[in-house]
Amino acid sequence: MTKKYEVGEVVTGKVTGIQPYGAFVALDEHTQGLVHISEITYGYVKDVADFLKVGDEIEVKILDIDDQSEKISLSTRALQEAPPQKKKEQTRKSLQDRVDESDANGFKSLKDKLQQWIDQSGQ
Repeated sequence: MTKKYEVGEVVTGKVTGIQPYGAFVALDEHTQGLVHISEITYGYVKDVADFLKVGDEIEVKILDIDDQSEKISLSTRALQEAPPQKKKEQTRKSLQDRVDESDANGFKSLKDKLQQWIDQSGQ
């Protein structure tokens, strides 16, 4: 690596290659990094080529630098706004409410007869 890059830095690079697992991006004449398929955008990415093309100039954020292997992990997703989370609104019902709701005809008929059976057994 000629230039010293730092984790968290945002730089502009040029896409030099597309693979099924991600895109290679040249940061300068001597330095190249990889944008893994999971770091391209939020959501599911089936094909990297649907988002990036060889020759594209893109902004990337440096996620990690392995000095020994001289590998740089990049992300375009880190520069995008995260989509809003879907809230699952569930009202917590009591056990008795759930039993009453799901057993409208099932156990209620037993409940209705229970007192009659108790009375009969006591004779």
